[in-house]
Amino acid sequence: MVTSRSIQSQSSPEIVYPESDEKPMADNTVQFRWISVIYHNLAWLFAENPNVFVAGDLLWYPVEGNNRLSQAPDVMVAFDRPKGDRGSYKQWQENDIAPQVVFEILSPRNTLKEMGRKFWFYNDYGVEEYYVYDPQKNDLSGWLRGEAEVPEMARLDIIEEMDGWVSPRLGIRFEVKDKTMELYRPDGSPFLDYNTVQQRLQQAEQRAETAEQRAHQLAARLRELGVDPDTLD
Repeated sequence: MVTSRSIQSQSSPEIVYPESDEKPMADNTVQFRWISVIYHNLAWLFAENPNVFVAGDLLWYPVEGNNRLSQAPDVMVAFDRPKGDRGSYKQWQENDIAPQVVFEILSPRNTLKEMGRKFWFYNDYGVEEYYVYDPQKNDLSGWLRGEAEVPEMARLDIIEEMDGWVSPRLGIRFEVKDKTMELYRPDGSPFLDYNTVQQRLQQAEQRAETAEQRAHQLAARLRELGVDPDTLD
């Protein structure tokens, strides 16, 4: 029997959400280095938390059914979302959670019009913290979502002083020196270069994997002894 639903499914082709915007990740080595440093240090910072997703240059689609509405932040962090590979970040498949923190690293090719569009996208679709760094000019700007009686009406407000600013979500500290920006972990240690942090990230992931394996082994042993681990505090 042919139903109205089957007719509708036949007449409405499946919407395809591209996994690439066909734009380069970076226009120059300086921009790429900053993207890499921020991404890998944040991935390392949250390596042992299974519910913090960190991505670089990943297309984010905030609205189901609209494959033309998207942005690919240079780096984004989504809390309360599991780690794992994704072709894109489809918000309706992520418990409708928008990335809370977004970074953009500028290149000389970026225009004010383009950055204005990005700002309003992040403002309209729920980003809590938005940071923009221009390494050529050593200029750092940041915005933090304010409060409103109706949460949906809250907007991104400029952070007046970024030198010494501590991200509420990430816990990292920003400092603006004479020639460059410096970032510090919550424990006060500086962000490391790509090669060093890659080694630390791998070590942290291995520790997390080992801890998970030990937890499974302990749970299995408790069950052998007649104890249900799910009932333990």
